[in-house]
Amino acid sequence: MIKDLVASCRSYRRFYEEERIPYEELKDMVDTARITGSAANSQALKYKIICDREECARIFPTIGWAAALKDWDGPAPGERPSAYIIMVCDLSIGKNRQWDEGITAQTLMLSAVEKGYGGCIIGNCRRAELVKLLDLNPEQYSVSLVLALGKPKEEVVLVPLNEDGSTTYYRDKNQIHYVPKRTLDDILI
Repeated sequence: MIKDLVASCRSYRRFYEEERIPYEELKDMVDTARITGSAANSQALKYKIICDREECARIFPTIGWAAALKDWDGPAPGERPSAYIIMVCDLSIGKNRQWDEGITAQTLMLSAVEKGYGGCIIGNCRRAELVKLLDLNPEQYSVSLVLALGKPKEEVVLVPLNEDGSTTYYRDKNQIHYVPKRTLDDILI
C-alpha cells in the first residue's frame, strides 16, 4: 500500500555503511525517477550515482547534516551512507526545475525504501565543490540535491506535535529519532 511505503520513507541519517547498495539497484532507482512528470516535460535533471567507497568518502565532507540536531556533526565512520545519488540540472536543457526536484527526489526515496534501503534528501551541501569533484562544467550543470542512501541504522518514529506546536525533529537518549507531524484535522481547511 502506498501509504505504508510513504510512512516508511523517513529521513535516515545513520546507516550500516558496510552494507553496500549495488550499482544496478541505484540505476533502477534513477530509471524509476526518470519516468515521473517534469515541468514543461523538459527533463532537465540528470543524476550521478556514487557507490564506490572512495568516492563516497570524497562526497561526505561536502554535506551538512541535520541542522536541528545542534550537538551532532553527522554520521560517524561506519554509519555513513554507502551510496549517493547526486541530482543536477542540465542548464542547457531547462532551468525551471523546482517542482521536478521534489517529484523525482521523493520517487527515488520511495524506490529505495521499496528495495529495503533508506536515505535522506539533502539540500545543505557545498554545490560548487560538488561540481568540481564530479568534474562537471559549472556553465552547464548546477547541483540540485544530494540523496544519501544506505541500509538504515536508526529508528525514526512519527509523533504528534508537542503542545508548543514545534515541528522540530529530535532524538532521545537512546538515539531514537522523532519527527513531529501535524494531524489530518490540522491540515484540512
